[in-house]
Parts: sequence; C-alpha cells; structure tokens
Amino acid sequence: MFNSEVYKRRRTELRKSFKSGLALILGNSEASMNYPSNTYHFRQDSNFLYFFGLDFPDLAGIVDFETGNDILFGDDLTIDDIIWMGDQPSIRDRALLVGVENTRPQAKLAEYLAEAIKKGRQIHFLPPYRGENKMYLESLLGIPAAKAKENASNQLIRAIIALRSIKDSGEIAELDKIANVGYEMHVKAMRMAREGRWEQTIAGTIEGIALANGGMTSFPVILSQNGQILHNHDHSQTLKNGRLMLCDAGAESIMRYASDHTRTSPVGGKFTTRQREIYEIVLNANNGAMNATKPGITYQEVHLLAARVIAQGLTDLGIMKGNVDEAVKAGAHALFFPHGLGHMIGLDVHDMEDLGQSLVGYDDETQPMDQFGTASLRMGRKLQPGFAITNEPGLYFIPALIDMWKKDNKLSQFINYNVVETYKDFGGIRLEDMLLVTDDGCRILGKRPPISIAEVESNAGTE
Repeated sequence: MFNSEVYKRRRTELRKSFKSGLALILGNSEASMNYPSNTYHFRQDSNFLYFFGLDFPDLAGIVDFETGNDILFGDDLTIDDIIWMGDQPSIRDRALLVGVENTRPQAKLAEYLAEAIKKGRQIHFLPPYRGENKMYLESLLGIPAAKAKENASNQLIRAIIALRSIKDSGEIAELDKIANVGYEMHVKAMRMAREGRWEQTIAGTIEGIALANGGMTSFPVILSQNGQILHNHDHSQTLKNGRLMLCDAGAESIMRYASDHTRTSPVGGKFTTRQREIYEIVLNANNGAMNATKPGITYQEVHLLAARVIAQGLTDLGIMKGNVDEAVKAGAHALFFPHGLGHMIGLDVHDMEDLGQSLVGYDDETQPMDQFGTASLRMGRKLQPGFAITNEPGLYFIPALIDMWKKDNKLSQFINYNVVETYKDFGGIRLEDMLLVTDDGCRILGKRPPISIAEVESNAGTE
C-alpha cells in the first residue's frame, strides 16, 4: 500500500466537497464459488482501496465530514482464523498503516449508523454492485436492496470521480509497472501464435504471467482467431495459418492497478497482403489518436478523428466510398468500428465504472452521442493532465452485422457491400495502448508492446 499520508490526504480532499454528514464506504466480503468455504480470489472494493488501502475482507470505513474523524470497522482474528491463516496484525495496527486511529468492531457499525440517522445526519454511500453489500446496506440503513443504487449519493459519486480521475505520482508508477507486466503477457501471446496451438494454452500461459507477478488478470482474457467478436472469451479454437489472433488482456498489480492492451498477430508470423492493408489502417488510427491526445481536447473528438482515419483507409481500399467526413457524420464507419476509442484505467480496468459510466466519461460540456458505435464510447470528456486512458481503435468484419446492414441497404452511399462481402471471413483487428495525459500531450504507460508490422512479424509464431 501507499504511505499513510496518501490515504489521509485523499480523505481530507474528499471532505472539501461536503459541509455535513458522513460517507460510508464498504469493503467487500469473500464470495463463494460452489460452497461457502471455497471462495473466489478476494478482490477488495476499489473505492475502499483508494481511501482506506486495506486489502482484506469484511471492513467498512467512515469519513465524517463534520468532526474530521475517520473510523474503520472490522474484527480481529479469532483463534480459528489464526489456525487456518496464521497470525495477522490487529485491526488497530492495520488501521494505523492508512492513517486511521479510530477502530471499532464490525458489529458496532449498525449502532453507529442508527445513532447518526437519529441525529438527522445524512449518510452518503456509493451504489453497491455485489448482492452481499446490497443486502448489508438494507440491514444497516433500511433501504431495500432493489433501491440501493437509486438512493446512492450523487454528491459522493461526483466527488470521488473528481479525485480518482487525476492519478498522482504513486498511481502513475503503479500503472507503469503493471503495464510492463502487460507487455510480457502480449509478447508471450504473440510468440505463441503458431498453427496447431490451442487458444486456451496461450490464454492460460499469459494468465500465469499475471499471477506470477503477484496479482491476477484485470479482466478475463480475450484471445481468439475470431477477433470480429469484440469480447470473445471462448478459447476453444486451434490456430491456423492465415488467420489473425486477437489478444486483449491485462494484469492487476499487487495494489490492484490494472493494465489493458490489445494486439493482433498473424498466425505463423506473416501478414497476408489483405491483412497488412487493414492492419495499417488500425495502426494509423492508433498513432493518430495518440498524437492528438492532449489536455483541452475531448476524447470524443479524438474518437471521431480515429473514425475518420479508419473511414479514409477503407475508402482507399474501395470498401467504403464517398466523402469521408460525411460518412463519419452519418455513422457509416461503425459497420467496421462499432465501439468507442477507449476508457479510463486505474484501480479498475474500466476505471470507476461502478459509479456510473456517463458520470465518469462525460460531463456537462460533453454528453454521449446516440449514434451506433460512438454511443459505446465510454470516455468522451475533455482531457486533463493526470488522466490515464486507453487508446484502442479496431476494425472488424462482423458477418451478422454486415448482413443486417446490407439487407436494409443501410448507408449504401458510403459502403460498397459487394466488396465488403469478400471480407466476411477476415476476422478483426484491434490495437490498444495505455496513455497518460501530460501537461502538453500524452505518453504511453509502461513499455509499448510490439505494434509495427515489422515488430509484430519478428515476434509472431516464434515459440
């Protein structure tokens, strides 16, 4: 964890947004897989980690906006706990590590909150995403579990988004470090892209790299030669020469910061002419978006810039036609690029998505567009120094989507459907990097995985 002063400073900054009341920030509990004592790998709530830093279950934190006090609720180990897990520091000792001097047993939380409610104090809480915490909130505050999200504090949500959006130097160091683990994962996957390999073997191997570096994957590995399926978690195929292998994967650091990269490799090591042409379009979109990323521009503008690069490239190949700007304005590019350019990244791979994506990725000045494809852009707001974001343009030939648009003759003034038909067996390409917005531009977080055609071909299929 970070130094105790970091957590104290974060809680102090949070207080500046409030004049009264208190914040209840719940940690997570263990979650069972198939019977109570066989649990999934524990993952602490990211907001709890941000303000209280302690990465073990059954904790709750209070930030009192009136008294300035912080309280940690949790229990010391029983003898049974010690037998099975070994001795551990006391709750008080652990609380001091994050600058909290006031600790109380977990069972006292309901009593504390009841007293606050009796005094008419407002209790701010965040929208719970786990069933256990929804039910726990109901027992603590009397709010039905089904209505917990709508009763969450919008003021607290906005205050936390404002704080977590700007990464401090310690967080940036963590992101650089875990991005380098992501580099190792993607180079390994690229080198394993050989004919006859089972996709699951590659996916399992790179998941092992994440585990070997102290954390776990930041999301389930996406790895497939059917890259036209955007989030394809099926790893059942055997790789074949002439196909493309798309790998979208990341790791979590010990402190739970996430990496997220995507690379697309030719099985066997060499792009065909057609693959090279499409790959270069996506690479140009990636590099163009990175070069445009800087404070003051909205990421929605950068997304549309990448869309124009893709539309121009497809027009040059005869897959699209007509005026590129008009095609993008009409949304014709989304047949091939049906998702957003990127999202924030930090303690969550989609950072703070539990707080509401429209609040995280947009603001009063920039609102989501309702156009197909661009509507999926998670991050559209004006960029600021300290933002950590992903840059992930893609180009896909999705047979079912092509058939649907062709049947309706949709935007045929911009799309050469006869040419598109010849690409229905192509698959998809996505290239994703992690960027840190700086004072005058941006930089890549960590070491950039191989991305140029020469770099990819020199690595692909070599193991």
